[in-house]
Amino acid sequence: MRFDVEASLTYDFATPCEVLLLVEAAHGPDQVVGLEALTFWPNVDAVRVDDPVTFERRTVFTATGTVNALYRAQVEVMRRDHDLADAPAMAIRDLPSEVLPFLRASRYSPSDRLEPFVEREFGQLQGGAKVQAMLDWIGEHIDYLGGVSNSGTTAIDTLVDRAGVCRDFTHLIIGLCRAADIPARAVSAYAWKLEPPDLHAIAEVYLGGRWRLVDATGKAPIDGLVRVATGRDAADIAFMTIFGRAALIEQSFSIREAP
Repeated sequence: MRFDVEASLTYDFATPCEVLLLVEAAHGPDQVVGLEALTFWPNVDAVRVDDPVTFERRTVFTATGTVNALYRAQVEVMRRDHDLADAPAMAIRDLPSEVLPFLRASRYSPSDRLEPFVEREFGQLQGGAKVQAMLDWIGEHIDYLGGVSNSGTTAIDTLVDRAGVCRDFTHLIIGLCRAADIPARAVSAYAWKLEPPDLHAIAEVYLGGRWRLVDATGKAPIDGLVRVATGRDAADIAFMTIFGRAALIEQSFSIREAP
């Protein structure tokens, strides 16, 4: 499927500061980026800091006053096999070295504290069947509800509150998987059919020798996700990191199927 994506971010910077921007579609094996443009008004001093491992496309720029960053791209998303049913978990010794960090607890997914819960609820299951059972449990017990969580909410908080938004659902499924010794990581993406449109937080689990996308919210089709960033949790995939102070004026994200 081919999609047109757009991000428009307008902020006011009272004093000069640097900004790390992470809104560009990633180049990778499951999607091809065609025509694209990242523009700033007014012009700013910007440099690229792309990641050859995760395929993330990063831009760092210096801002002062009111600045608009506008990104537009056309992206072809390949057909993705996201079936979990027969996907086996791998022994830790057989995992690639670059996958091992995604077994560890992180700031928003303290998986070590979830181990007793995972063993009690899902201990009899293995591999993809275990991950699917976790997704089903989240769908049954966690309400998608704004205003319950904040920037400091962790997977433990979401488990207790039984409510949250995509970021919280993602941290919870990541934490549950890592507690079961299944590598898991966070992904940000433009999400087709997501309402209201926004950058969406989803997860990837490492099963059967490869990463597989999962959406714990169930609000966007996997084949309609345009990947932007990948990391341990939300701290790694923030679309904008401001090394200073700024005030939001306006921002929007959109994705539509290209003709």
